Amino acid sequence: MKIREYKSSDCDKIADLFYNTVHFINAKDYTQEQLNVWATGNIDIYKWDKSFLNNYTLVAEENNMIIGFGDINNEGYLDRLYVHKDYQNIGIATALCDKLEKRYHVEYIITHSSITAKPFFEKRRYKVIKKQFVERNGIRLTNYIMKKYINSSLSAY
Repeated sequence: MKIREYKSSDCDKIADLFYNTVHFINAKDYTQEQLNVWATGNIDIYKWDKSFLNNYTLVAEENNMIIGFGDINNEGYLDRLYVHKDYQNIGIATALCDKLEKRYHVEYIITHSSITAKPFFEKRRYKVIKKQFVERNGIRLTNYIMKKYINSSLSAY
């Protein structure tokens, strides 16, 4: 596996990975209706590309295939972290997250975690700040605002 910085030509492949990961991996925790509003298959590629370019975005590749991606902004908001449905539980999210968390010198990292990803973040010392319900097209989705202190003296929080 190779981890590299994002380039605009990755965006279409990342959009496909996102859709497939949500619909296959998150199906154990969300209804089909919820999955359909979360990952519609109609991503605004221009908007996503602009967001990826504005954030620090990494891509994991194997055999020239994108198998994961993640991005973080300069304020420590970990926006997206997704791994291909066929490459789960082999350390890709961990490798991406390790690099993303070290990018900026911030006091803490914040993310909005799915039910499915919550145990992954908890193992990384993220704490649930708030359980919330996000509405998309009239459908409610549960997620968690989670925080990880980077400064070790605050990590016991």
